[in-house]
Amino acid sequence: MMKFRFRRQGTDPQREKIKQELFAFNKTVEHGFPHQPSALAFDPKLELMAIGTKSGAIKVYGAPGVEFTGLHKDTTAVTQIHFLPGQGRLMSLLDDNTIHLWELVVGTRSLNTHRFTLHTLLLLLLSATRVTVLLLLRSCDLLCIGTEGGGVYFLELPRLSLKDDQTLLQDQVTQSLPDDYRCGKSLGPVESLQEHPQQSGKVLIGYSRGLVVLWDLSSRQVEQLFLGKQQLESLVWERSGNLFVSSHNDGGYSMWPVTSGNPNIHQPASSTIPYGPFPCKAINKILWRTTQTGSPVLLYSGGMPRASYGDRHCLTIQQDKDHVTLDFTSRVIDFFTVHSTEQDKEFDDPTALVVLLEEELVVIDLQTPGWPSLPTPYLAPLHSSAITCSCHISNVPPKLWERLINAGKAQQGRWPICGGKNLAPPAKQQELLLTGHEDGTVRFWDASGVALTPLYKLSTANVFHTDCDPSDDPQDPSDDPDMQQEEEWPPFRKVGCFDPYSDDPRLGIQKISLCKYSNKLVVTGTAGQVIILGLNDERSDHLVDVSVVDLLQDREGFTWKGHDRLEPRLKPAPFPPGFQPLVLVQCLPPASVTAVALHAEWNLIAFGTSHGFGLFDYHRRNAVLARCTLHPNDSLAMEGPLSRVKSLKKSLRQSFRRIRKSRVSGKKRTITTPTSKVQEANAALAEQEEVAPVQRRIEPRSADDSLSGVVRCLCFADTYLRDGTHHGPTLWAGTNSGSVYAYALEVPGVGSGRVGERGGASESSACVEAVLGKEIQLMHRAPVVSICVLDGRGKPLPDPYEASQDLAIAPDMTNAHSVLIASEEQLKVFSLPKVSAKTKFKLTAHEGCRVRKVALVVFSSAAQEDYSEHTLVCLTNLGDMHLFNIPGLRPQVRYDCIRKEDISGIASCVFTKTGQANETVFCLFVSAGFYLISPSEYERFSLSAKVLTEPLCSVQLDRLLNRLADPESLGFSLTGQTEEPQSNLSSPILDTPLDSPLSCADLTLDSTGEITVEDVRDFLTTVDEAENNLKNIKEEEGRSTGILIN
Repeated sequence: MMKFRFRRQGTDPQREKIKQELFAFNKTVEHGFPHQPSALAFDPKLELMAIGTKSGAIKVYGAPGVEFTGLHKDTTAVTQIHFLPGQGRLMSLLDDNTIHLWELVVGTRSLNTHRFTLHTLLLLLLSATRVTVLLLLRSCDLLCIGTEGGGVYFLELPRLSLKDDQTLLQDQVTQSLPDDYRCGKSLGPVESLQEHPQQSGKVLIGYSRGLVVLWDLSSRQVEQLFLGKQQLESLVWERSGNLFVSSHNDGGYSMWPVTSGNPNIHQPASSTIPYGPFPCKAINKILWRTTQTGSPVLLYSGGMPRASYGDRHCLTIQQDKDHVTLDFTSRVIDFFTVHSTEQDKEFDDPTALVVLLEEELVVIDLQTPGWPSLPTPYLAPLHSSAITCSCHISNVPPKLWERLINAGKAQQGRWPICGGKNLAPPAKQQELLLTGHEDGTVRFWDASGVALTPLYKLSTANVFHTDCDPSDDPQDPSDDPDMQQEEEWPPFRKVGCFDPYSDDPRLGIQKISLCKYSNKLVVTGTAGQVIILGLNDERSDHLVDVSVVDLLQDREGFTWKGHDRLEPRLKPAPFPPGFQPLVLVQCLPPASVTAVALHAEWNLIAFGTSHGFGLFDYHRRNAVLARCTLHPNDSLAMEGPLSRVKSLKKSLRQSFRRIRKSRVSGKKRTITTPTSKVQEANAALAEQEEVAPVQRRIEPRSADDSLSGVVRCLCFADTYLRDGTHHGPTLWAGTNSGSVYAYALEVPGVGSGRVGERGGASESSACVEAVLGKEIQLMHRAPVVSICVLDGRGKPLPDPYEASQDLAIAPDMTNAHSVLIASEEQLKVFSLPKVSAKTKFKLTAHEGCRVRKVALVVFSSAAQEDYSEHTLVCLTNLGDMHLFNIPGLRPQVRYDCIRKEDISGIASCVFTKTGQANETVFCLFVSAGFYLISPSEYERFSLSAKVLTEPLCSVQLDRLLNRLADPESLGFSLTGQTEEPQSNLSSPILDTPLDSPLSCADLTLDSTGEITVEDVRDFLTTVDEAENNLKNIKEEEGRSTGILIN
């Protein structure tokens, strides 16, 4: 028989146009807390906050939805940020000793953040000394630069030109010192620069040795000397300018009066070590804020006793007799207060304290007695406990949304960082992002817009007896009169929600499934626990029903060597409003749950582990099915996650087996005894097809590989399984060894008007039954990633309740159904009920990659309102996205999404499901996803050309609309160029490196060329000589000059 190969036809222009109207890949916004923050700044006029990171990113935040992101050319840590108040400009100091001036460039007085540009101008490279501190004067026309060598340099803004006549070297200061203080010692680096609050042009200069100088810029003279003897850490002015406060490395702070009569002050007015007398750690930063009540507010970080609390991360707030030591779980990076900065105001009157920590942002309300913390509308630490799984829910019903908000309603307060205006239109639908965590909590997030806002937190720990059981805690000190007499000192108060430690790792959440129509939630854990929860608006004290399902079914030869199960509470426990547990299903052995499926309309849940899968009727509280999927050689599945993985002997044996199989792989395999029609169909396809030259040959996996019985996916479907005339409920399960089990279910009341939990006595007495209908074994034994049943039109079946309540188009039950099975190596469609192969796409053979995540979504055309397509989205182990049409499985487009080295990002990716409202009103299709780019940040991406979630906001700037001075007149050679944003089918960010922290931002950057030490080594002499040399270069070559400082 002759075989013909037809040449593939060329691309269809009409089809390519449709693709452009349907598909477009964009990384739109980053959710969560910036990874590794290193600097903080606040603009009191624009009410904007900026955070710099160790990777060189700068993120500016205002009111919820107002966000900007910029990135330095080099991935160097940002050490300091300073706003030019009201101008939309800021200065950044990097760890490589470079200073950058950033500007938000707009064409009108409103800044449109959808298409904005950040221009960064490399200022200078101080090759001879390091910059330690920057001070921007209130006039915003002069930048003071303190260095490690003790010199202070002054830079004119915005021209970025050095003012030689203002430079203050350490020798000039030393000449003004008394002889007894000079002692031949160096003053050390400049630690702090602070401008006089009332008299412009006067600056406090603090040196590491302890000396503080009040310097007059206009007269270039030392006005006053404060001869401190303790190593200096920071300085702060009192608002009137009559005194300032200095903090020191011995854990103390001092108050110095500023008078015009005495040029040299030898001793401070008062010195205090608040947590002495034993040695204390340094007070790194201190703030002094005046209030109308008369008592100032003193805030400082550090200062803890070294021996007792040297490992604590603390910030102290003092006012009169009120004293609180805020105890954080991560290091304090920086902090500021939101207070009045207008010159005509007499007092600071701070309203809020904003603390940037290494792992979260904490805001304290300073106007409310007790100084409580405020909930953050964004920048919430997603990783307060390590994220273990996630789930996205589209088009949340308004009633469920309102009940969740009420259940998670926290203290309300005015968010102090409220600059800018969010111009994004209200979300057409509400979206939920659910994250499961290692400590057994599930957090609900509002993912409808740019800001990822926490809504509600659910804890499953109170279902079990754990180490954190309140009944096991020691007696409350407040109940003991002896303890009341002795108050704790320092007065610690735990603040923040970041807690990286789990009381019991078995509590970790593994899978989440939520039915948004019935308000039923299923949460599974690491120790085989499956919890069914219902939504309740009232607090409840009740006992949770417990049911045990043995997945081994008394199989001999298997002994569980892993962790024990969690012990459930045997007495009623209190549960707060929100989702409350109804039933606890405990799998035995207590292995981690690897798959879960919920069908609330049938009151059924299916769950799978590394040993098998089970089916449970939570309405009647009885187990329906337990199927063991273990292979006789699956001994590793019995060891648990903490056991030793493999012995050397077993590893060598398996390696030799693979070598022997690879040597005979060229021979054609014959299937001797096919056990099902599917195997016959696979064998026929294998005989008819030969491997094309462009395909890779895929070796079948061994049947005795370890963990082959792991259940990878589960799904419910109302389809044809037994014959082509009767359809009914079915359960499908796929395993790690390429096995697919299909069960026909007999659910009482289905098809006879039974809805939800309402049923008669006869129905309540009847039980759900499960009968094995089909068993499919894929040829190469590749793990089954996903199973989905398609109706007669080739479209996915609607979710439970959607068809019965007219929330979606009813499925086509007249034509033949099919099932789409996605394994790690290929996508394949089988017809039902005969289970014969219809079409397939060998992804591994064609692309050399393996399937990791699969989703079926609907893409709506950006040009035609009534046109949409169902598409299969596939994420591979190489981090790229492949889109296929269904049921034909023809490739549509491919996008590079995640770096292939980013294993955690690929594993954490979650796709948004189709959000579809009643078709008589409107239809909305969401095609997007999330993945972790760091332990604390989600990257949001969009695959749709029509639906895009990205920042859209404006900021009113208090400056002229001209850009910064012409770069040619600034003395720097600009090598970068501005690029216009792309608007074609490809992503506008595809040219950005995938590992870039800015890979999600839709902006362009003007960057300058680098000035390195090698470039200017010949000019590293004195300032005058360097400038003369650079001027000569400019005259000879027409190049712009640089600025060098010794």
